[in-house]
Amino acid sequence: MKEFKSDVEAVDNLLQSYTKLKDEISKIVIGQDEVVKLVLTSIFCQGHSLLVGVPGLAKTLLIKTISEALDLSFNRIQFTPDLMPSDILGSETLDINRNFQFIKGPVFANIILADEINRTPPKTQAALLESMQEYSVTIAGHFHKLDLPFFVLATQNPIEQEGTYPLPEAQLDRFMFNILLDYPSFDHEVEIVQATTSSNSASVRKIMGKKEILFYQRLVRQVPVNDNVVKYAVDLVHKTRPGTQKAAQIANDYLDWGAGPRASQFLVTAAKCNAVMNGKYSPDIEDVKEISKPTLRHRMLRNFKAEAEGVTVDNIIDSLL
Repeated sequence: MKEFKSDVEAVDNLLQSYTKLKDEISKIVIGQDEVVKLVLTSIFCQGHSLLVGVPGLAKTLLIKTISEALDLSFNRIQFTPDLMPSDILGSETLDINRNFQFIKGPVFANIILADEINRTPPKTQAALLESMQEYSVTIAGHFHKLDLPFFVLATQNPIEQEGTYPLPEAQLDRFMFNILLDYPSFDHEVEIVQATTSSNSASVRKIMGKKEILFYQRLVRQVPVNDNVVKYAVDLVHKTRPGTQKAAQIANDYLDWGAGPRASQFLVTAAKCNAVMNGKYSPDIEDVKEISKPTLRHRMLRNFKAEAEGVTVDNIIDSLL
């Protein structure tokens, strides 16, 4: 890959690469610019994302297109009630010479789409935990490292709850972002229909590869951040914790639980990447605010009063900001 004379030049190059990536992905995925930005941010921050949206909003197409533009291997796992951990991780089998041979599961890819993750029991959901956190799997006492970069995008269907197993809070906390996918606008939907009902098919160029992604992941970590920005992020997280010294009144009124320390870490890391994608060399408080909702919304547990009064987590975050 290209050698850079300074970190400033490397940051400028990351911004250029991100712009090219966004342009390439928009050829296939229309009208989801903010979602694309958040998914790419989580990749460059070595995080994972949970995508929540109704069926038919191109969640699979989005992540497949991103994997093609990044020249990464991609596997889709359809989560069902009868899915077993070995269906994800792989298993050991006897070969013709009666020796044990490890057959890799679909988790051995750079990008994993865990489709409808809440449709499978907790035992199988937990099979992803080690791979998401440790970038490895353990089968029959044997340790297998995953190929880096490794990124999990899990999807949930918010409108069909029959036969689902909600993700435990501990597992939700391992996702960097909870990204809400909404319906396209009228003009965007017209564009989508025109593009998908004709014989013309767009293709995506490869913008970067594994080495570049791993380099940019390290670069994002090295972006300097002022103490006041870190303190703002930590203060924002502390305000979400009911019954504590810094808790905001709205948190005491409407939350059972607030966000943990991992939220503070992700807020600062994502703010760094967001700053670079906006052409800055260091994040400010506005960058923290910009990525606060996808970072916090799945780490706050509403109480009965909030549900009864129709107060959403996003309403609470708006009030905190």
